[in-house]
Amino acid sequence: MGKSAADEKILSYNDVVLRRSDLDILSGPYYLNDRIIEFYFSLLSSSHPSEDILLVPPSIAFWITDCPDVDGLKDFLEPLKLPDKNLVIFPVNNNDDVSLAEGGSHWSLLAYYRSANIFVHHDSNQQMNKRHAMKLFKSVVGYNGGPSSTSNDKYQECIDTPQQVNGYDCGLHVTATARTICSWYESSENKDGTDLWFSALKEQVTPSVVGEMRQEILGLIKDLMARQ
Repeated sequence: MGKSAADEKILSYNDVVLRRSDLDILSGPYYLNDRIIEFYFSLLSSSHPSEDILLVPPSIAFWITDCPDVDGLKDFLEPLKLPDKNLVIFPVNNNDDVSLAEGGSHWSLLAYYRSANIFVHHDSNQQMNKRHAMKLFKSVVGYNGGPSSTSNDKYQECIDTPQQVNGYDCGLHVTATARTICSWYESSENKDGTDLWFSALKEQVTPSVVGEMRQEILGLIKDLMARQ
């Protein structure tokens, strides 16, 4: 496929623009890029329109992690209204080069749950992104509770996170995990502060479910394309 064909815009959904090359990624066993994860997070936000929930786009999460202007980070975070959110989900990428768009080779997920004062890192490849998740945690934790509060938020590595069975499904694990956490949050009457959504992940983020997500996301995109 030529460059111009690969760059062809195929769908605009909320603030996300998908291109023909994104369909190719979903059609084969390839590593998901920023746009596909941002699209799915935007779709989840529409499906779970609660003001309590925030799904942060990959580009925003990356900038928070690696923002060179510490003094400007507060202004950058203000539109996210983090102090008003009870559940915040960040995608984590292991790209260390702020000048490299869509770099990195692994995705994981950092979830913040205010009711338990905890950030939980879910990594489908043996905590490969632990350093990057911790860096994101340290960047954002001071801005979670408003201008006058002292944060008591903790960081936890979830060692029971379902693990990927190949070298390319990390992004699908992120989308499946985000979906499960959002569903848990909206359906759980007793949001236990110790178990949290961990049992739901074990039950719902299985290799078969993760594997099916490629076709599921591809189908959602094609359905939206047909409605344009």
